[in-house]
Amino acid sequence: MKPKLEVRGLSYSYHSLEGETLALSNITFTAANGEFLAVVGPSGCGKSTLLSILSGLLIPEEGEIFIDGVPRTESGVNIGYMLQRDHLFEWRTILGNAELGLEIQKKCTNNTREKLRQMLSTYGLGSFENSKPSELSGGMRQRAALVRTLALKPDLLLLDEPFSALDYQTRLSVCDDISSIIKSTHKTAILITHDLSEAISVADRVIVLTKRPGRIKAEVPISFGDGDTHSLARRNMPEFSVYFNQVWKELQTHD
Repeated sequence: MKPKLEVRGLSYSYHSLEGETLALSNITFTAANGEFLAVVGPSGCGKSTLLSILSGLLIPEEGEIFIDGVPRTESGVNIGYMLQRDHLFEWRTILGNAELGLEIQKKCTNNTREKLRQMLSTYGLGSFENSKPSELSGGMRQRAALVRTLALKPDLLLLDEPFSALDYQTRLSVCDDISSIIKSTHKTAILITHDLSEAISVADRVIVLTKRPGRIKAEVPISFGDGDTHSLARRNMPEFSVYFNQVWKELQTHD
């Protein structure tokens, strides 16, 4: 079976008047259908650059990207991208924000609007569809942003530190909430995070990057057996500290 995502030999440099800065070098990995990957590494190692390339916002200087075996540029695949901020518009209701992507793609119909209402209800926002973003908590706003993203039926979800703007307690709860939603929809997802505990609590595999230029230093498969795999439950399981120490060691050692 072909992987959902295949990245081969990806490299990228930033160019300025001062010269060239190599951000990523020879990045190669795959993601299976429905797999949740987390990418960690030192600040400035190119994690967000990697997501920008996968989304098509940046063009790699070297390497290839395939989705379902088809080159990224030819696949016409739908990719969802969640950023650190929810970017909800205050002048639109929560339902209005959720259907924005569908409006842009001219796919907003009575049928799709009803499906959005069902999604909002499923994810605990049904009674807030006519509310404005300022009336919701930070966690609820991120859930609304996720509904907006899922409404476009993405084949691949890219998450660029989507919980980092939340306070710690809310972050734990929302991370657990949103990761559970993503896994229940069987979406392939790639999460960028600085938080090792967060990465281990949600991922099926953690990819560790070196300092700039970012190269893949290690890939750590994460498995909690038959136990509860909700992120909050994982943090209390004995395997958690083992994985944390393993990933931490990879980050601290230099090739």
